[in-house]
Amino acid sequence: MRLLETSPRLGDGYRRTMCRSFHYTASDFDLSAHEGDIRIDLQNIDLPDGSIDVLLTPHVLEHVPDTARALREIGRILSPGGRMYLQVPLSRGSTQVPTSPEFHADNTPVFFNFGWDLTESIRSAGFDVTVLVTQDFFDLLSNRSHRPELTGDGFDVPSLWDNVPLNDITVLADHAMSRRLGFLPGHHFATWECIKRS
Repeated sequence: MRLLETSPRLGDGYRRTMCRSFHYTASDFDLSAHEGDIRIDLQNIDLPDGSIDVLLTPHVLEHVPDTARALREIGRILSPGGRMYLQVPLSRGSTQVPTSPEFHADNTPVFFNFGWDLTESIRSAGFDVTVLVTQDFFDLLSNRSHRPELTGDGFDVPSLWDNVPLNDITVLADHAMSRRLGFLPGHHFATWECIKRS
């Protein structure tokens, strides 16, 4: 299986493991903050059509100026039925542009603070989509009788709660697995599973 990961943050042991299981390639935009095998701009990917089976893109899309163009390019390089696993900081209920310059730890500018509406943007690009979450996060979102408070970590949890599309969510990690793997707090670990329509 041909797997491309954009700007991976994990080290050599992780990459060796991935190479044993997949035809694995790591990419980065400018090869400065993260070590990549190749340089890729998600808005203009220099790879052939249908050349990737799985794309892992953790915490990259928020740094791309043109979301729709990047999603079209990802769809182009994925094989029919190919999958993208996308993570972004899900910090509010609906997508917003930062009101002042915002940067993440590697000094990369943030163009969007994404919300649940990212799901429809991905669907519009030709994908079937579900958002994978922990049981803890699902319990928080589905409890309509108790509105959560702000957590103080830059995430607007009440806005996430107010705008949640529960039909688009699938629980992937139960309470025990979440604790064992450190998926806490749950709102930090939402992952979009996106399957390219054939």
